[in-house]
Amino acid sequence: MSEVTDETSSPVTDETSSTVTDETSSTVTDETSSTVADEQTALQVVPLLAPRDGVPQVVTTAEGVAKAAAALSEGTGPLAVDAERASGFRYSARAYLVQLRREGAGTVLLDPIPTAADLAPLAEAINPLEWILHSADQDLPGLAELGLAPAALFDTELAGRLAGFERVGLAAIVERTLGLELRKGHGAADWSKRPLPNSWLNYAALDVEVLIELREVMAAELEKQGKTEWAAQEFEHIRLAGPPKPKPDRWRRTSHITSLKTQRQLAAARSLWQAREDLARTRDVSPSRVLPDSAIIEASVKSPRSIDTLRALPVFGGPRQRRHTRIWLAALEEARALPDTELPPKTQPFTGPPPPSRWARHDPAAADRLTAARAALATLGEEVSVPVENLLTPDLVRRLCWDWTPPVDGDVGASVDRILAAGGARPWQRELTVPVLGAAMSAPPGDEPPSA
Repeated sequence: MSEVTDETSSPVTDETSSTVTDETSSTVTDETSSTVADEQTALQVVPLLAPRDGVPQVVTTAEGVAKAAAALSEGTGPLAVDAERASGFRYSARAYLVQLRREGAGTVLLDPIPTAADLAPLAEAINPLEWILHSADQDLPGLAELGLAPAALFDTELAGRLAGFERVGLAAIVERTLGLELRKGHGAADWSKRPLPNSWLNYAALDVEVLIELREVMAAELEKQGKTEWAAQEFEHIRLAGPPKPKPDRWRRTSHITSLKTQRQLAAARSLWQAREDLARTRDVSPSRVLPDSAIIEASVKSPRSIDTLRALPVFGGPRQRRHTRIWLAALEEARALPDTELPPKTQPFTGPPPPSRWARHDPAAADRLTAARAALATLGEEVSVPVENLLTPDLVRRLCWDWTPPVDGDVGASVDRILAAGGARPWQRELTVPVLGAAMSAPPGDEPPSA
């Protein structure tokens, strides 16, 4: 298998170097339980320490991109894809290294920072392909920013969940199915660092080394369990989902925010959080590296009014913070100047159902419906060997139970199906869950509905 290299560029390192089953989607074969329960202890685990073709040179030029695109075009079958980010170090979720592998083409390691404007040939070559990723929802948004998006998707992590595997990390699934050991490496490292060490590049290349083989094994496992169509619907949902929408009032996720007792203190925390967010975005630095949450809470409580009093607080007197002193003081002054009518409420307003712990007091019937629904879904999840959260999102279940109104025509099943469909549930999920949830919505208070 030939390597794809960028011979004209200087390396980034210091050294050169579906099918759908005929069965209905609700059918799970009798072998499912035993397949999931039996660990494949017969496999002798072999450490996978280096790529079989060696670590390719990193592509860093337009010419290198063109060569890589041509080689991948001549390959066959689906494309193994991975991307390394700098979570915890950078503000953005952009990819700082992209790994690609295809049969007949070998592995490509691409630095998208110097080549971001030159990726059109690569997109033309790989966007029409099926991509194989592990936890695709983590990497697809950053790859989409580069103009790279798959025509079809196979997610090995999600395949493991649907197959009922208890451990679905890449290393765990590879060991269980292929008998290979992927050593823990540099996934949490700062991949924006340049030059990238050789050991990091070796780790990155190994992440796509066996994805193609893993895809075949997992596809066979899903077929054996009668879940091929379920997986196909889930993969397509992830492929089309796009980046997650920002949650409202994200500043309330500041650590120890509940220690603040007044609305004015909350306003100060909100103002400091926003100032930190703006600075982090501008500098493309993780917010926690700009100003830790503990400093936000301390300043919100003490409310310093001068440079000296602010710098007397922990963190703010340090050399990295002193140059931003006026930014933090301005944020605190902005909070102090707010009229009472514009202060944030002490508790976050709900955009949906309240926390379930409050249901029994506010709506006992809804609390009974939720209890019955959870019990029914837990039983169903065990029967089909799928985690409950993959049967339906917990938020959708809560909304169904809280907002439920018996239909005028008495067709509970049809009403449940409409609500789940409007909430984004896929056909296979609705086919499985509508019967048990319909029973849960109709159950007398305190009763549990029968299992599927």
